[in-house]
Amino acid sequence: MEKPTATRSEGLTRLAAFLPHAAGDYARLRNLDLPGHPHVSGLSPWLRHRLLTEDEVIAATHATHPQGADAFLAEVWWRTYWKGWLEQRPGFWTAYQRGVEAGLNRMATEDLLQARVHTACLGHTGIDGFDDWARELVATGYLHNHARMWFASIWIFTLRLPWELGADFFLRHLLDGDPASNTLSWRWVAGLHTQGKTYLATAENIVVNTQGRYRPHGLATEARTLPMVPHPPPRPLPRGGDWRREGPGVLLVTEDDMTPEFLLDQGFEPLATARLQTTCGRSPLLVSPMVTDFVAAGLQDATTRLGAPEAARFSADLVALADWAEAQGARQVVTPFAPTGPVQSALSRLEPLLQQRGIALIRVMRAHDAASWPHATQGFFRFRSAVIP
Repeated sequence: MEKPTATRSEGLTRLAAFLPHAAGDYARLRNLDLPGHPHVSGLSPWLRHRLLTEDEVIAATHATHPQGADAFLAEVWWRTYWKGWLEQRPGFWTAYQRGVEAGLNRMATEDLLQARVHTACLGHTGIDGFDDWARELVATGYLHNHARMWFASIWIFTLRLPWELGADFFLRHLLDGDPASNTLSWRWVAGLHTQGKTYLATAENIVVNTQGRYRPHGLATEARTLPMVPHPPPRPLPRGGDWRREGPGVLLVTEDDMTPEFLLDQGFEPLATARLQTTCGRSPLLVSPMVTDFVAAGLQDATTRLGAPEAARFSADLVALADWAEAQGARQVVTPFAPTGPVQSALSRLEPLLQQRGIALIRVMRAHDAASWPHATQGFFRFRSAVIP
């Protein structure tokens, strides 16, 4: 695949190029993991950061293919489903984070585990396909969806490594790395999302869907279910705020929503604009520079489009961000609602700092999320029947 450019215009160009193939070609060929990934859209980095929005991709697909693009549209809706499911059960994100910390602590004291994890991440296991996927992920920031499932299955059931460390490896390197999609997809492969249902990678499936490029040997022949914590009942979804009630405000752009123009379309006129990058919060380890650079470029593109190319930039220093908002004379900081993950965590830490200065934090939820997330209470197919006309 071509090196991605983190701009909205690039995302729209790629969408336009893919749309003619979003129906029959995609449905027939999407499972093939081939060099250059010619049969998938490659739009996920732009969708993950909302340089493209789900609504516009869905609308453009329907306009091009009134019927016949269900397979592609389902992939777009999966991301919405995962976000809504995790937003109602955020404890699974914090449990995953604890699992990563526990795995890293084990690696610090268990030399054999450390060596096995490093061997897998470097692509030195000797397993055909798996090693190439590990290196491809690090080199490009992308993996075909089928390769992600195979990789996760081999990591868990053949190599018998902690699933959280594999999910962390993905989140550190994927340009489209999303807390909900990544965490819950790994849980699904491990059999932790749907009780008793695991995903087992087989040599036969890999041979077929790589057209013989890879023929791995020695893969696990059974997927033993991992210990599973029962799912808690979904919590009520948080409600988005209303910026219209709070007085003059500033706009905060985050990596979870790089198309905040919808707020300006509602009539919001910010005193100033800032961008907040929390990419380092995706992992306790160093996140790939390719990922941090993509996010930084996307945030720059967003604020440039808004007419604020020199917008203030913040990361870990949330006190400085609160001071900046106060210096602008703001009574509110307005930002698109961020789902469970590093951005939401940073905003939760920012909110009391703003309150100390008499400033409200207003998180505005998009209509797409407000309408669809409440239906993400059980399985995807029930969700899909509720949200798709």
